[in-house]
Amino acid sequence: MQSLASRLMPAVMTIRGSKHVFSSAEAMRQTLARQAAGRAPKSRPPARLSRLVDVREHTIAGWTVYEISPKGSAPARRALYLHGGCYVFEIALQHWLFVARLAIETNTRFLVPIYPLAPAETAETIVPKATDLAAGLIAEVGAENTSLLGDSAGGGMALAVAMQLRDRGSAAPHRTVLISPWLDITGTDPQLAVIAPRDPWLAVPGSHFAGGVYRGPLSETNSLVSPLYGDLRGLGPLTMFSGTRDILNADATKFMGLARAAGLTIDYHEMPGMIHVFPILPIPEGTAARALIARSMMER
Repeated sequence: MQSLASRLMPAVMTIRGSKHVFSSAEAMRQTLARQAAGRAPKSRPPARLSRLVDVREHTIAGWTVYEISPKGSAPARRALYLHGGCYVFEIALQHWLFVARLAIETNTRFLVPIYPLAPAETAETIVPKATDLAAGLIAEVGAENTSLLGDSAGGGMALAVAMQLRDRGSAAPHRTVLISPWLDITGTDPQLAVIAPRDPWLAVPGSHFAGGVYRGPLSETNSLVSPLYGDLRGLGPLTMFSGTRDILNADATKFMGLARAAGLTIDYHEMPGMIHVFPILPIPEGTAARALIARSMMER
């Protein structure tokens, strides 16, 4: 049975007008134009985060990267977290809180890159740089002690990074966690139209426009931007979450068939009635999903 908080979440999204920016290509274009003309988006961790975890800032290959660790701990585990935001919006409070809580619960040091938003950089450069970060963690503590996580657009990027690691000859991460991942930017799956009326947050036209900004010169089916179309063999164990009131549930459903055909080990959690990225939201179902993620990161 759904919690009261999760049943109220769609109404909250509707009242906030969260879906408007995704309602059309023009709405997304205007939003990005206002963003470009305004002040730089806030990408620093909130001050209160330092009361929960140790926060360190680094510059790696020109990117600002934050290291989030349990207070006073020297964890053996490492994780790379790639935040969502349609590749065009900055990291948000719920991302930081999710990472901080998971770092504590799993005794893991997380690396959180503030990757450049499209169109400042596109998939052609962003995915290889994110792969370099993941490869650095694997070189530091071993693939068996390294996890790769991402939500929404960050989930798509995480899968693309896992594929790049394989193509470089790297051992697969201990666990790749995909939270409501955006795996196909083409917007052509017929199930999208079926789910869209029940999704209080996302819509195809605006997200498709943002995906076009992120892909740059690459085709929509290039595996760097739409990993659903890439070779899925040899990616190591995966955990994936999806809600049925999320248009990206179409991606998750299609991915499951392809993943099984490729012989992947995948732990899939589909939650009826849940909206986009519910595992990082402040609802009981989010807390339960985070516990499953923690377990998958720690299991041997």
